[in-house]
Amino acid sequence: MTMDPIRFEVLRSAFVAASDEMGEALRRSAYSTNIKTRADFSCALFDSELRLIAQSFSQPVHLASMSRMIPTAVRRYGQDKLEPGDALVMNHPYLGAVHLNDVAIIAPFVRDGKLLGYAATIAHHVDIGGYAPGGYCISTELYQEGIIIPPVKIVSRGEILRDTFDLILANLRAPKQSAGDFRAQIAASLLGQRRMGEIIDRFGEETVSAFYDELIQYTERWARQEISALPEGTYEGECLLDDDGVTDKPIRLVLQATIKDGRVSFDLTGTDAQRPSPMNATLTQTYSPLAYVIKCLIDSRVPTNEGFYKLIDVTAPEGTVVNAVSPVGVVGGWEVAMRLCDLSFRIFSDAMPNKVMASTKSINCHMACGGLDPRTLEQYAFIETLCGGYGARPTKDGLDAVQSHIQNTENSAIEETENNYPMRITRYELLPDSEGPGRYRGGLGVRRDWKFVDHEATLTIFSDNRKFAPWGLFGGGSGASSKYILNPDGEAKELPSKITLKLKPGDVVSYRTPGGGGYGPVSERKPEAVIEDVKLGKVTEERAREVYGEEGKRGC
Repeated sequence: MTMDPIRFEVLRSAFVAASDEMGEALRRSAYSTNIKTRADFSCALFDSELRLIAQSFSQPVHLASMSRMIPTAVRRYGQDKLEPGDALVMNHPYLGAVHLNDVAIIAPFVRDGKLLGYAATIAHHVDIGGYAPGGYCISTELYQEGIIIPPVKIVSRGEILRDTFDLILANLRAPKQSAGDFRAQIAASLLGQRRMGEIIDRFGEETVSAFYDELIQYTERWARQEISALPEGTYEGECLLDDDGVTDKPIRLVLQATIKDGRVSFDLTGTDAQRPSPMNATLTQTYSPLAYVIKCLIDSRVPTNEGFYKLIDVTAPEGTVVNAVSPVGVVGGWEVAMRLCDLSFRIFSDAMPNKVMASTKSINCHMACGGLDPRTLEQYAFIETLCGGYGARPTKDGLDAVQSHIQNTENSAIEETENNYPMRITRYELLPDSEGPGRYRGGLGVRRDWKFVDHEATLTIFSDNRKFAPWGLFGGGSGASSKYILNPDGEAKELPSKITLKLKPGDVVSYRTPGGGGYGPVSERKPEAVIEDVKLGKVTEERAREVYGEEGKRGC
């Protein structure tokens, strides 16, 4: 490294702090629960060559995808057409994005006619149009999922372009809420633009440009060293998802990973062909979880930028559910991506048993709904992803009621939800006996019931793991599978994991999320741990006796 190490670290921290500030600004000024409370967004800074320099830590689901999405969008629009104070908007999955709800705002930093970098945000918008509220629907093609936005200007010289903005909002069900989220996202991106300018002003363009090169080289050296310390070899496996939402046919994922010479190559050849359904992922979407898994296996202090991402290669044949081609739907691609996380950890488990966990809830578990709010007589849209059980770990039980892997969203507070939407959350609790048993048990899933008050609504359940439960490792048992029940306390009807349906006033929809898989033989679980779970109500006496044998009997 030729740059003074203190200056290098000051610059590195300055760019990370700028991206973190963007995230705080976005969260504090957004309107929707999904962004301001659940933090379903991410922010990043890029240099003039569109190399990712710094990211705020929010959603792993977005982070790796940004390294591909933002450069593709800018190059397609044309760097030569960008001026000071401009910002682009883009969500087109077949032009480098992920799915329509994940909208990117990209603000270039231009000075004296010279393009010096970019500030970008991705946020999951609650509604993006389409035939069902929330953008989640059982689609057969992309056009049904919402408004498709290629890279276009939404801000010109610091002013929002009303024609573009109005066109987008005219396609959304809750334009006031959506407008607030768009403005918050634009403001955060322009803030990042300004902070990048301030850093360049302080240190000089030449110094900052040299820093970019050294940061990427430094990260690559460190990441390559860490990857080289992992056991070299080729690892492979496969798994099934419930179905595609249109047919009952399961989806088969096939994964091979090769660790060699400080690089990791993933190959998904053999994975099922794309479906005329929403259960397809773009290549951008597929890349994100695979990069995330490797980041989990190496030193967490390795910076997250182009220097790391360039060491991860992904081969995914076109026309498959992991690299779909237009016009099939992709809104369900995150269910594919989430499952790739668990599958990746499983294929590495024999070689790296102390670095992996059993299967998590392994689903995003979307609940999307909307209708006419009887209190305001305006359309509303709401979306939430539910937590579940984390997989047991080599030395610990799995965590109860958490989001997992690339999904880092937070809980929607009951009070906020009920205040802003015509719903009541009538139950929210841990699910006893949902754990995968083992030397270390998996975490518990949850039950969350929504009652729709005084209005008809459209609801979409978009999830998985109803047919195939989260697996255990090294003798550990599977966690409970998911369940979705309409009116559980009346004429109960179990629903599939993917469905759009009309609800009557007073209907209740109950989500039961999966538990995590267990780790290690059940016979090796300590009796005192079984006793404690029974005392806390996490495991019933009956299950303790049945599953844990003598240990369970002693606890009861």
